[in-house]
Amino acid sequence: MPITSVTKDPEALTMTVIADFAAPLQRLWDAYADPRQIEQFWGPPTYPAKFTRHDMVAGGRTDYVMTGPNGEKSPGHWDFLRVDAPHSFEVQDGFSNEDGTNNTDMPSMRMTFEFEATDGGSRLTTVTHFGSADQLEQLLAMGMEEGMTQAMGQIDDVLADLASFAAGGGTNADILSDTQVRVSRIIRGSKEQVWEAHNNAELMQQWLLGPDGWIMPVCQIAQNVGDTYRYEWEPEGGGEGAFGFDGELLESNAPHRSVTTEHMIDTDYPSTLNEMTLTTIEGGTLLSLVITYPSAEVRDMVLATGMTDGMETSYARLESVVTGS
Repeated sequence: MPITSVTKDPEALTMTVIADFAAPLQRLWDAYADPRQIEQFWGPPTYPAKFTRHDMVAGGRTDYVMTGPNGEKSPGHWDFLRVDAPHSFEVQDGFSNEDGTNNTDMPSMRMTFEFEATDGGSRLTTVTHFGSADQLEQLLAMGMEEGMTQAMGQIDDVLADLASFAAGGGTNADILSDTQVRVSRIIRGSKEQVWEAHNNAELMQQWLLGPDGWIMPVCQIAQNVGDTYRYEWEPEGGGEGAFGFDGELLESNAPHRSVTTEHMIDTDYPSTLNEMTLTTIEGGTLLSLVITYPSAEVRDMVLATGMTDGMETSYARLESVVTGS
C-alpha cells in the first residue's frame, strides 16, 4: 500500500494524503497525465473509471465516468487551475450529470497534487480543500477517504507495467462507451511538432495516407474555429476508390487540443466528433483521439474495417516526418 499517511484538519478544512512509490518522479507523473493509465486506478476496484477527456493544461478539463458493480454510473470532472509538469497540478474536482455538465447540486472541492523525487523513488502529496465543515463531513460520510485509499492502492501495479504504456507500442483503440472509442499512439517528438504536422498541409500530405499506394491531392486545413476543412485521397497513378472527408473545426487550443466534426464526402452518413489531445510524456507525445459515433452499430462497423491498422500506418509516417527519420 503506497499511502503512508492520511491527515484530516477540520479547522483548515483539508484532508492530506501522502503516498510513496518506488518509481521515478517522471513515471509517477505520466501515470496521472496519461488517460490510459489514470483510469486504471482513479476509481476504486469495484468502481473502475473511463476517461473520455483528459486535457492536462491550465484551463483544460477532465471528464470521467466510474461504473459500479451493478452498472450504476458516477460521472465526475476536473477543471485544471494550474499545471507545472512534472511537479504539481491543481484542479477543481466535482460531480457531473449524465450529459457531462457540472452537477451543481453536489459539492465540489479544490485538490492539489504535489510530486517530488525521493531517495527511494517519488512521493505524491494530495491535499483536498473543502468549502465548509458540512461539506467535509458529507464527503467523508460518502466514503471519500476509503475510496481514495482503495484507488491509490492500485497505482503500484500501473507503475510496474512499463510495456503497455511505453513508446513503440503502436496504435491502440479502447472502447470507452457505446458510442466512443479512444485511439492512442505515442509519437516520438515534441507536442509542438506533432501539432504542426496536423496543421501544415505540406506535412500532412506526407503522412495522412493510410495504406501504401495512396496520395492526398486535396488538403484544405481549417485554421480557425468555425472554419471547414476538406481532405481527399486517391490511388497513386489514378483509378477507382477515391474518397474524402470534410468537417468543421469546433475547438482549438494549440498545441494541446482540437475538436472537429468529420463527415464522408458525398454520403448521407452522420458525422463523428473527433477530439484530439496531445500530452507530453516520457518518450515523446501521447496522441489521444476520442471519436464519438452516432451509435454502437456504426462504431463496431468502423472498427471492423481495420481502422486501427490503417491509423498505425499513418502515425508511423507521422513519427518519421516529425523525427526526420
